[in-house]
Amino acid sequence: MSKASLPKSVEQFRKRYPEVWKAFDQLGEQCHRAGPLEEKTRRLVKVALSIGAGLEGGTHSAVRNAMKVGVALEEVNQVAVLAITTLGLPAAIRGFTWIADTNRKR
Repeated sequence: MSKASLPKSVEQFRKRYPEVWKAFDQLGEQCHRAGPLEEKTRRLVKVALSIGAGLEGGTHSAVRNAMKVGVALEEVNQVAVLAITTLGLPAAIRGFTWIADTNRKR
């Protein structure tokens, strides 16, 4: 996500605490490099974690980032389908809603 498209609250935090933001950004990069998973798989995992944790903004971000690296909408939607038996139908529907939100904004 470019700095220009960060949510307002995140952009405010980034400007107020640039060194903390830099460290956070570096941590994210190191986490992505820490293992053998390919980019597409990592992005789908991030979608799943965000849905599972009930993080609307995190899910929006994870979906945007996944689609930027070529993950298809059908693949992202399958993550929400898989949530049904683990998290329950309401959580899965919530995930579908957040995925749809992200695609309406494109």
